[in-house]
Amino acid sequence: MSVKSKIEWTDATWNPVRGCTKVSPGCKNCYAETFSAERFRGVKGHPFEQGFDLRLVPEKLSVPQQWKKGRQIFVNSMSDLFHEGAADEYIGRVVKAMMSAKQHTYQVLTKRAVRMCELLNSKLQFAAHSSHIWWGVSAGDKKYGVPRIEHLRRADVAVRFVSVEPLLEDIGDFDLNGLDWVIVGGETGVRARSFDLDWARSIIRQCSDQQVACFLKQVGRRPVENGKLLKLVGRKGCDWNEWPGDLRVRQFPNVEN
Repeated sequence: MSVKSKIEWTDATWNPVRGCTKVSPGCKNCYAETFSAERFRGVKGHPFEQGFDLRLVPEKLSVPQQWKKGRQIFVNSMSDLFHEGAADEYIGRVVKAMMSAKQHTYQVLTKRAVRMCELLNSKLQFAAHSSHIWWGVSAGDKKYGVPRIEHLRRADVAVRFVSVEPLLEDIGDFDLNGLDWVIVGGETGVRARSFDLDWARSIIRQCSDQQVACFLKQVGRRPVENGKLLKLVGRKGCDWNEWPGDLRVRQFPNVEN
C-alpha cells in the first residue's frame, strides 16, 4: 500500500492481494516481483515475508474507507485481483470495499481477462456499471495481449482501459471501440527490452483517430529512435522533457463519477 504512488497515472496503490505468477511474455521482467523478489522472504512482519507467493490480505480491505480524501487508486499494483488463487468470494469482498468508498476512483488491471469478464457479467454485476471503478487489461504483444481487449469489451462495464505496458512489439492497428483510455510504456528495469518509439506513435495516432484518451507513461530504459538507442539522462525514461515532442501525450479519460 502506498498513500502516494510514483506511478504517473495514479495517486495511490492498494494491495488486498500480494504476489502473482507469470502468464505471458509481458511478465518476464515483472517489476512487482523484482521489488519483492526473495530478498524479503522470511523477514518477519514484512509485507513480502512470503516472497512473491500469492497471499490474500483481508486486513487491508478497509483501507479505502480510511482515506477520506478522494484519489485515484491502482488496485493490486503488486498482484492481479483475478489470479486463480483468489476465490470468487474474496474478489467480491474487494469489489464491495470499492463500492463502500465511492469518493475514490479505482483502476483495476489484469492479465486474466477471461475470468474478469465472466465475473463482471455475473457475480460482480452489482459493481460493473459504477463509473468510479475502471476495468483494464494488459496488452503489450499480439499473441497474448491484444486478444485480452476483446474479452474486456465483452464485459458489460461503465469504464474500460488498456495498458500497453510493457509494449514489446508493433501491435499494428487494433480496434479501440468501447475503450476509454490507453496507457503506453516501455520497460524500465536493468533487463529492459527495447521500445521502438514508432510503436508508441502508432498507438497515439490510433487513439487520436478514434477519440480515445492516451497516456504515454515512459519510454523506458531502452528507447529506440530510427534504429538507434536514444540516450537519456533518466534511467527509466519518465521525464517527458527528454522525449520527442510528438510523444508528450498524457491524457486521462473524461469520466464523471
